Amino acid sequence: MKKWAGEWEGETTGGEKGRVIYRLTGAGSALMETLAPGTPHEMISMYHMNGPDLVMTHYCAVGNQPQLRFDPAASKPDRFVFTFVSGSNMDVTKDMHIHGVVFRVVDGDHIESEWESYKDGKAADTLKFVVARKK
Repeated sequence: MKKWAGEWEGETTGGEKGRVIYRLTGAGSALMETLAPGTPHEMISMYHMNGPDLVMTHYCAVGNQPQLRFDPAASKPDRFVFTFVSGSNMDVTKDMHIHGVVFRVVDGDHIESEWESYKDGKAADTLKFVVARKK
């Protein structure tokens, strides 16, 4: 994922323009993902190692912070699956939150991601981003 550092542009499933910025921070120990930078719905996800696990915290526009872990059994070299572990500022049995994310690397310049949300304890919606590295 560190190779993703840079600016990406594309669309969401709703046909909305999407922009994503990946930036290494913490002396290269963390990857910061900024979704919809500079908009009222800007969100940040931080990816880093926690011992042997790759984890992420998503700072969502709805005001909560779901934490997910990379699932190596469900993943492949071109497919990264993150599954829900816990969250802060939410009741997972009721509140809308990101519950899973799947990244698919099409090639070095194209990424697709699917962000699954839960509400009332069950799957509610999936938002897909299709982005290309900005040249």
